[in-house]
Amino acid sequence: MTHEFRFCPNCATPLAMVSQMEDGGEKARLRCPACGFTHWNNPTPVLAAVIEYHGQVLLARNAAWPGKMYALITGFMEAGETPQGGIEREIKEETNLETSSLDLIGVYDFQRMNQVIIAYHAVCTGEVSLSPELVDYRLYDLDKLKCWPAGTGYALADWLRTRGHEPEFVDWATVLSKVEPEADKAG
Repeated sequence: MTHEFRFCPNCATPLAMVSQMEDGGEKARLRCPACGFTHWNNPTPVLAAVIEYHGQVLLARNAAWPGKMYALITGFMEAGETPQGGIEREIKEETNLETSSLDLIGVYDFQRMNQVIIAYHAVCTGEVSLSPELVDYRLYDLDKLKCWPAGTGYALADWLRTRGHEPEFVDWATVLSKVEPEADKAG
């Protein structure tokens, strides 16, 4: 969920779009005309995991997502944690799995949500037990995985290439036309 900033958190004055010189030149940002506070609106770091579990890839379905979409385990990085520690925490919280190996896949932009995705390959063990925010999971053989044309889908595609598989992408228009209207929030 994104929040719209309307008021200065320092003095409660309504924020205004004000242009000002910065290192890269003039830039319009939400600024407080009274105290000078600037809302930087920097991207939020999101962590993602391609979970390898018993030789297959685990994809999960979020309870808030429409249709039958399955995707990587993701979550927001919290203050005071490393990206590696954060994705291990997310994997444990959402699937109850222990991470035995963790390798960086890459960093991906997800501009529609103003996020930067830090994606890892995680080899996991244990017994799957989903958190309440997830309603289902599926295990896929590598040759049966289909990627989606968005941030975490590109991470999955890059990881598949490291395993000798050329990724196949789903047609986003086809996927969206089959989505059942269950919720107003897609992940």
